[in-house]
Amino acid sequence: MLKSSLKNEFKSYILINFAHTSKEIIDLYEEDFVKIDGTGLAGDIYDAILANLSGNASRYVLSTAREGIRANRVRELIPDMLSSFTINIAYHANNPNVGMAVEKDISRYKLFFSDVGLFITLAFKDKDFTDNMIYSKLLSNKLDTNLGYVYENIVAQMLLANGNNLFYYTMDSDSSNRLYEIDFLLSIGNKICPIEVKSGNYRSHKSLDLFSTKFSSRIKEKYVIHTKDYKSENGIQYIPIPIYMVPFI
Repeated sequence: MLKSSLKNEFKSYILINFAHTSKEIIDLYEEDFVKIDGTGLAGDIYDAILANLSGNASRYVLSTAREGIRANRVRELIPDMLSSFTINIAYHANNPNVGMAVEKDISRYKLFFSDVGLFITLAFKDKDFTDNMIYSKLLSNKLDTNLGYVYENIVAQMLLANGNNLFYYTMDSDSSNRLYEIDFLLSIGNKICPIEVKSGNYRSHKSLDLFSTKFSSRIKEKYVIHTKDYKSENGIQYIPIPIYMVPFI
């Protein structure tokens, strides 16, 4: 009993310090954003990433950062923000093929946090750092929140760390107004590999199925990154979260 109690106290101590340190780092980021742009727009762009990811937006929506802002002004700031290693960017590939850098749409992109730990801190920015159970519940998948966008940010971070540029693709639906989206696309040799990130029912992957039908001749491997065990089924590689498997794609 004593051993279990000490273990829980140590875990609580680590979580509290992690939350406190993360908030201090975010404060430093915000100071640096003011140096990049004195109007505060860079900081607004950073803070709005969370709303865009959690809302499953198919692109970064400028109005979530600031109403009336010009797209060109945001694009001017993004290189400096990328150089500061605070954000990552995925461009829409208009024609998903091996030369995706040539086909990328510079006006259509998604932004990710470069540090998923800070991402979790920002998600609960309004909470005091002593409320450390947020972190333990989130990490043990017991918090009532959609973790899909957290996993997507983790995968983006890991793919970049493995030397990949980030691209994604969307398709219109023939029967509704919704968009089908491939979360990430990799170029390997003369083929491409579509990746879908799932936090829920990993057997349902309509976007991947439609993409595979449309671009079957271009595909090398298909991946679903999910929360269950690794397996290969019907030509799809199911990669488990923890994310340590992602660098092996």
